[in-house]
Amino acid sequence: MFESLTERLSHTLSTITGKAKLTDENIQNTLREVRMALLEADVALSVVKEFIDQVRLRAVGQEVGQSLSPGQVFVKIVNDELVRMMGEKNDTLDLSTQPPGVILMAGLQGSGKTTSSAKLALWLKNREKKKVMMVSTDVYRPAAIDQLRTLATEVDVAFYESDTSQKPELIAKNALAEAKKQFVDVLIVDTAGRLAIDKDMMSEIKALHDSLNPVETLFVVDAMTGQDAAVTAKSFSEVLPLTGVMLTKADGDARGGAALSVRSITGKPIKFMGVGEKIDALEAFYPDRIASRILGMGDVLSLIEEAEQKIDKKKARRLAKKIKKGKKFDLEDFRDQIQQMNNMGGITGMLEKMPGMGGMAKAAEEKLTDNPFGKMEVIIGSMTPGERHYPDSINGSRKRRIAAGSGTKIQDVNRLLKQHKQMQKMMKKLTKKGGMTNMMRGMGSMMGGPGGGAPRR
Repeated sequence: MFESLTERLSHTLSTITGKAKLTDENIQNTLREVRMALLEADVALSVVKEFIDQVRLRAVGQEVGQSLSPGQVFVKIVNDELVRMMGEKNDTLDLSTQPPGVILMAGLQGSGKTTSSAKLALWLKNREKKKVMMVSTDVYRPAAIDQLRTLATEVDVAFYESDTSQKPELIAKNALAEAKKQFVDVLIVDTAGRLAIDKDMMSEIKALHDSLNPVETLFVVDAMTGQDAAVTAKSFSEVLPLTGVMLTKADGDARGGAALSVRSITGKPIKFMGVGEKIDALEAFYPDRIASRILGMGDVLSLIEEAEQKIDKKKARRLAKKIKKGKKFDLEDFRDQIQQMNNMGGITGMLEKMPGMGGMAKAAEEKLTDNPFGKMEVIIGSMTPGERHYPDSINGSRKRRIAAGSGTKIQDVNRLLKQHKQMQKMMKKLTKKGGMTNMMRGMGSMMGGPGGGAPRR
């Protein structure tokens, strides 16, 4: 996420970090590079201009002049202004209303509105413990209703049935009545999109808004469209009273133009961002954490929260108990750990949230194109239960059989066994210190990264 911007800014700011004194010349050179980095990231020109003016104003003032380490203070100013540009704080959903609170999802066709509706439903169900219902008012796109019904089943929330012969307003009205009957907390209304903004679409969605009076009207937009995302959001906000924006495909956005432009151009906060294709790949948008990621400083708090949400605590406790009893960490346990890591976005997803590891995450991604974790799982799957529980029993002939059965080479089997040995030693240490989550929390404090030792919300 934002790889090209991170790389460019990290390189530019590293040249000034160690400066004992800031001069007009080195400030101008650095600001010119920062400006180019932001423009190349497809940040809107007006936003870039305001950002550079603010950084310059603060950099030449007393704030830097009286500091013992001006270079570091300059980087802090850039960080602060990035946060300000994106909205200072996380704007949560306002659900303080008589249930059911209605969330209206708006956006262009292809922006990922339907999938985002399901991701949000799962997020509300798991994080906020809300009873959620979804309904589709998209009577134009073939199979739109079927798609949302399938997703509702996948995330295990209620779904209100509708069909293409009905009017969108009537569907929404009936869904709201049913949501009240079922004592639903939140009704998510997925609306029809178009390939471009047109009067018919706008008048239809405005009528829907007027009849539903939603507590939240979220504009769903593809992050990869850059500053166009902000321009489209502004057009929608002139017709609809938007309460926030949801960025989709943020994981594929190497530039970051949308994330950095939306708030300034629309005045509306980014509330969520989709960070992958999986149904649980949705993150609340924290400007301070995103700024830290952009500047290559990591995001330990999000990593810890993700670990607490996605690590199977029962399995973790069972494994800790097993190792404390003196039993060995076997290959079945190793496979479990691989699956847990995959749930958290794999090694690259974890590395990019660790302070100073952004470059390493990119290098890891380039090296790990052949999905080594998938290969490891296949190799372990080719073993007998006895071999998985007693890896020391795997001799030369067994290695040949396992390699043949998994379609790999003997070297791959040897590599797996070596990595398992290393993990075995690590797990012994981890268990004494309190497990994976504590390891991540400790890593944040130890490395002095953002969120290290910071209070939990």
